[in-house]
Amino acid sequence: MSDPQDGLHLPRSAPIEAYGNGGFRFDEMSHRGSLLCLPDAIWAWPVTDPAQIDRTSLARVFENVNAIDTLLIGTGAGVWIAPAPLRNAFRTVHIALDTMQTGPAIRTYNIMLGERRRVAAALIAVP
Repeated sequence: MSDPQDGLHLPRSAPIEAYGNGGFRFDEMSHRGSLLCLPDAIWAWPVTDPAQIDRTSLARVFENVNAIDTLLIGTGAGVWIAPAPLRNAFRTVHIALDTMQTGPAIRTYNIMLGERRRVAAALIAVP
């Protein structure tokens, strides 16, 4: 799952098969840490706390606005509401933003992916 120039990633989307213990399983492999799942790749994501979520940490999402209709943010074990400036930034580029705990975000992501919807997910790993 690595490309030395761009960092760790899988060059396609895939359903998340399992999560917990600080990581995720997908596409017959595992990853420790958070993930950023885009329509064309799954990336290692350095975010460990919702307070780190901003335009910079979500730059890859903003770079792919033409391929994404919905962004799901899995906030770990806690509840987090995106700050108004971030919500407004997504509204401006016509991406629906939905935040929820990581478990429900994964289930929703997998369903939307199975429906071939234009979905992305930013998922914080849970212990």
